Amino acid sequence: KVEKRTVELRHEKEKVESAHKDIRDSINYAKKIQTAILPQDSQFAELLPNSFVLFKPKDIVSGDFYWISEVNEKIYFVAADCTGHGVPGALVSVVCSNALNRSVKEFGIIEPGKILDKVRELVIETFEKSESEVNDGMDISLCSFNPKTNELKWAGANNPLWIVRKKEFIEFKPNKQSIGKIDSE
Repeated sequence: KVEKRTVELRHEKEKVESAHKDIRDSINYAKKIQTAILPQDSQFAELLPNSFVLFKPKDIVSGDFYWISEVNEKIYFVAADCTGHGVPGALVSVVCSNALNRSVKEFGIIEPGKILDKVRELVIETFEKSESEVNDGMDISLCSFNPKTNELKWAGANNPLWIVRKKEFIEFKPNKQSIGKIDSE
């Protein structure tokens, strides 16, 4: 009787270990996909030579992401924090990154505040297709930088802008509204 129970427990342990391995392999593959949507370090080095990115996700995949694009000699860059952590946050980050790409490249919007308005519209549109209510989105800081004039434009949705200049710390407060479906605009 004890031997039979021991065999059963070993079998159950093997099933759990196999399921755990499958889940971990799946999450690691999701990391490859998420990494593919993030800009390469070389892109930052080329567009903003004195910049750096500090990206330390809590989990294997993350709801945090960064983004950069050059359009009409202006450099657009983002730091964003999507709803959720881990796999759900990573899925939302893909939707939000895609909305940024579409807003700037497909729709040709160049003003930071208007970009965020369009991103919000696209994110809501994407999640409204669901039969269940999805109220996910992101907090974001978006900058437009003109390297010829040194002009920086910024819009923030629940994420501030921090500038350090000559050892002085300057904070610009964001709108207290996330990107996504919320009760009051």
